[in-house]
Amino acid sequence: MNFSWSPEQIDFKDKIIAFAKENLNDDIEERDQNLSFSRVLWKKCAEFGIQGLSVPKKYGGKFKDIDLLTATLAMEGLGYGSNDNGLPFALNAQMWTVQLPLFEFGTEAQREKFLRSMVIGDKIGCHALTEPEAGSDVFNMKTHAKKVEGGYILNGQKRLITFGPEADIALVFANVNPKIGKWGVTGFIVEKGTKGFTQGVNKSKMGLRTVPIGDLFFKDCFIPEENRLGKEGSGWAITTYSLEYDRCSILASQLGAMERQLETSIKFVQERKQFGQAINTFQSVSNRIADMKLRLETSRLLLYKVAWLKNEGDSAMLDAALLKLQLSESFITSSLDAVRNHGGSGYITEYGVERNLRDAVGGVLYAGTSDIQRNIISQLLFSK
Repeated sequence: MNFSWSPEQIDFKDKIIAFAKENLNDDIEERDQNLSFSRVLWKKCAEFGIQGLSVPKKYGGKFKDIDLLTATLAMEGLGYGSNDNGLPFALNAQMWTVQLPLFEFGTEAQREKFLRSMVIGDKIGCHALTEPEAGSDVFNMKTHAKKVEGGYILNGQKRLITFGPEADIALVFANVNPKIGKWGVTGFIVEKGTKGFTQGVNKSKMGLRTVPIGDLFFKDCFIPEENRLGKEGSGWAITTYSLEYDRCSILASQLGAMERQLETSIKFVQERKQFGQAINTFQSVSNRIADMKLRLETSRLLLYKVAWLKNEGDSAMLDAALLKLQLSESFITSSLDAVRNHGGSGYITEYGVERNLRDAVGGVLYAGTSDIQRNIISQLLFSK
């Protein structure tokens, strides 16, 4: 395993950092307070080529086809350059849980109709799996798809879906045969405006407030058979496949944010003076900086290992669970340390320090809670 990067990869990351710093950091405080998502910024990202990083260039991308390691490094750079943690989160959610499954499991007609429009930024896609009674307990899914002539009738509800209120395309998972549990779960592509499909309001939340989140409702919603993704019963395999990539890249953006956070804290404690000296000379402050660096580097090693394993075509279920647990928990702890290092300024919204803490909390919930990651880790270890 070689963790060194080529000059071309480093240059690519630097270009993405420069793009993010120049284009994505305006009006963050206002957008955060107003729960405002910017389609203008989303389109800028597409024009630069961000949305195309998860699929081959032929579907509208700006760059040559790149591997997962390079994509991971790129998303790390995006998280570093963008002070708005919500935008990289949203980009990753579409790229790896909607676009990637469409490419890997969709027909060429589906790719041309749905994938290209997302890559170029004209359409936004969401991944709809979670339900009111099926979050961590996804096998308890109640959304049902009944086979009828020419397609399926969907009934049910999806809850707390990233981009739910805004999405033009929803990748929805429903069970065609609840008696066989997860083996009946099937993916469907549902378009905005489809009769019987209703998108809920944008919910106010603690962090990641620049990303819309809400519920989806299906009442006698007819979906043509050509909008089924993969075979009947393949939905669980599809979502499991995509979530490993999703965790890797979403966490890459968080890693970039943690590095930005550490650099900001170091600069502040070196400049801030109390009792006639810079506060970095106080042991309690310097120890927090050391702990932030340790969390950053241990998280980095796990991230690069998972990206390397997936790039090699290997399963990374255990390592992905370790990464999700380590990095998401570390981001919270380091964010709290950053607030403490900044003192009262860290608690005031205008400085942007407390926003990282609010954004970080979501990381221990989405894409599998920390409790679920611990269960996965222990179960895989016990099964050996």
